[in-house]
Amino acid sequence: MKTSWTEADFESLSWHDNHVHGLQIEVANPDHGTGHLILDLDHILEWLAPIEGRYRFRVAPATLTFLDVFGLRIDLDWAAVTAGMIPFSIGQIRREKAEYPGGFTWNWMIVVNWPKGAITFSGTKFTQVLRGEPIITMEPCLSIQERARISAV
Repeated sequence: MKTSWTEADFESLSWHDNHVHGLQIEVANPDHGTGHLILDLDHILEWLAPIEGRYRFRVAPATLTFLDVFGLRIDLDWAAVTAGMIPFSIGQIRREKAEYPGGFTWNWMIVVNWPKGAITFSGTKFTQVLRGEPIITMEPCLSIQERARISAV
């Protein structure tokens, strides 16, 4: 089973309905003003056939890290939906190549389907690494207990 991915795998990946439990910004190169954007998420590896009308999911906690990030903009609004602080859900991740003399970067957009919003930035690469064995669950988001149990293994 594959447990890590890079930008070379982008076309084969989907983050639809992946829930993000944490977001971290890490300074990478202060001279260039870039950093790493790190997302702690529940990655859905597979949507399984429905049982009695309900999908099941094969899910594992993962770390998704975007490298050499600049121009970060975060637009998420829990207040507009009068919701408590729960993980946000990704609708999709898109990228567009931006060329410049001597190279290129990617302009990224993480479309958030709940609460509505987006995270946009530019950056060179990404990595994603699973942090535990996947489990089959009836929800696309792992519970606190499931995340603790997987992380303890």
